[in-house]
Amino acid sequence: MLTAPDRPEVVRANDLEQIGVPRRTISRRCAAGGPWQLLLPGIVLLSTGAPTDEHRVRAALLHSRQDAMLTGTWALHRHGLERVPRQEKIHVLIPANRGVANAGFAHVERTHRLPRPHLRGGLPVAPVPRAVIDAARRLTNEDEIQAMMAEAVQRRFCTTDMLTRELDQAGRTGTALLRKALTPLVAGARSVAEADAYRLWQRSGLPPGQWNVSIFDAKGNYIATSDFWCDEVAFAWEIDSYRHHTSLEDHRATVARNARYAAAGIVVLQTLPSRLRTEPDQVLAELHAAFQAAQGRPQPEILLKRAA
Repeated sequence: MLTAPDRPEVVRANDLEQIGVPRRTISRRCAAGGPWQLLLPGIVLLSTGAPTDEHRVRAALLHSRQDAMLTGTWALHRHGLERVPRQEKIHVLIPANRGVANAGFAHVERTHRLPRPHLRGGLPVAPVPRAVIDAARRLTNEDEIQAMMAEAVQRRFCTTDMLTRELDQAGRTGTALLRKALTPLVAGARSVAEADAYRLWQRSGLPPGQWNVSIFDAKGNYIATSDFWCDEVAFAWEIDSYRHHTSLEDHRATVARNARYAAAGIVVLQTLPSRLRTEPDQVLAELHAAFQAAQGRPQPEILLKRAA
């Protein structure tokens, strides 16, 4: 018999029977008012009170049996991503030849492409690229999909190439929204706001540029890492939100950045993220005006380096 400190809180009823607990005792203790509760068919929580997320995750894995692993949003949370929407159903992958069905809060998916799991908190979880695509396929909000993908890339949990490969392996069915969300990230955008800016620039008819590049002067002195850079006319576009200017230090950093732009002879346009959606035509007009101003002055000598 397991000692109290080693005893798991979530167990299979079959395992309890194997250590000598009669089935009728299990049923009685899981009845209303009893000291235990049934989380899923054949999966017992050895305590009363509301089950925690950890209890539910472990129950879903036990229900799904051998070689099961978490995927989707529940896996991403365990990897440490933060901009992940909550989904009540716990998404679990199992080998295609297994016959485990969905039950309660456990969504069980059979797959021929079962990845090698990572251990997070002692539990098997799908790698980040697979978990992102699995999560995104069950979402309908493009901003949520984009934010989740952007965080995974920006915080170096994976690359856009990894997401692209995983998406290609997932096939075409039900992935149109995912491909639309991934396109700006492949181009270099790293947030929902930058994705909005990417689409607006695509509408502008202006020459192409680069996203998130580090800019240096001719002597190699760092100027800034621009959200968007049009090298043809040495024009920078910054998507500056209130969130990044909530402290005096943030404000000073932005003023200093703009001073370095000015000293280097770079034309810069600052745009609030909200205006990309509420005033797109006005922002387009400002882009064209700023581009023309940059086009009309002598071009400064600038060195570029793509941000990591």
